[in-house]
Amino acid sequence: MWLDETFGLKYPLIQGGMAQVATAEFAAAVSEAGALGVIGTGAMPAWTVEEAINRVRELTDRPFGVNIMLLNPEADAIAELVARERVPLVTTGAGSPGKYIPMWHEAGIRVIPVVASLGLAERMQRIEVDAVIAEGQEAGGHIGEATSMVLWPLLSSKLDIPVIAAGGLATGAQLLAAEILGAQGYQLGTLMLSAEECPIHENYRKALLEATDSRITVLGREQGMPSRVLKNRLARQYTARSRAGADKMELEEMMLGALRRAVKDGDVENGAVMLGQVAAQIDCIRPLAELLARLFEEKEACRVALCKG
Repeated sequence: MWLDETFGLKYPLIQGGMAQVATAEFAAAVSEAGALGVIGTGAMPAWTVEEAINRVRELTDRPFGVNIMLLNPEADAIAELVARERVPLVTTGAGSPGKYIPMWHEAGIRVIPVVASLGLAERMQRIEVDAVIAEGQEAGGHIGEATSMVLWPLLSSKLDIPVIAAGGLATGAQLLAAEILGAQGYQLGTLMLSAEECPIHENYRKALLEATDSRITVLGREQGMPSRVLKNRLARQYTARSRAGADKMELEEMMLGALRRAVKDGDVENGAVMLGQVAAQIDCIRPLAELLARLFEEKEACRVALCKG
């Protein structure tokens, strides 16, 4: 597939740049396991991102990436930093990376934004990104409206650049389906939470393992900021305030620091436990190397079974 061939990976897989979760240590562990680890910068200042890049390079000589949320006030400084550091990959969200692309390409950096619609993907192609991550609404965290089963083949048929599938991936069968629908690689988030090396609080890990399909919901659709999370006290309070007519600012304030409360402090009732729908399929914790090996062995077994008919 395009992704592993381009970066020299064992597995054609990018680890999602999950804020608070995608630390330097975790990104390095993912890269060491044969996929492409990504530092999730979230709202980090540039100096913290620089420390994270240096830390990854202390831990691995394998390719890695940096995810930049373009709404970050320090996005310009971070963009210049990754160019100076010649990070192999930049993934982006929450805005257009257009003004940075000449600088990044000059530094030999591949640019792969996350998109949730054909219109946005076509705009990204026009500004000459290298590929797009097509994230279906099954994903955890901030989402779009299109499902993966529609988004992946739509983008694959309309674009001239590679499409990386994301959203709704946790088994080999799902990976094979994405490939059949045109994917040239994968980005995984929720499944990566089940890795032993993932730096989430044990309460978050327990919530992941106990999640059922009916306990995962979406908040913020009415305000134009949908996010898929576990149903808990925070989700119920948010929904109640939204139905009562709370404005966007009040609802945003309710979510301030909520992800950190869940990931770092283990408060899975008052924190935002961001999970994709595939959480309901995850029932154990494994070392990264075992998790990835099993996943891709299962994919190939599914391919063989499909060919046999």
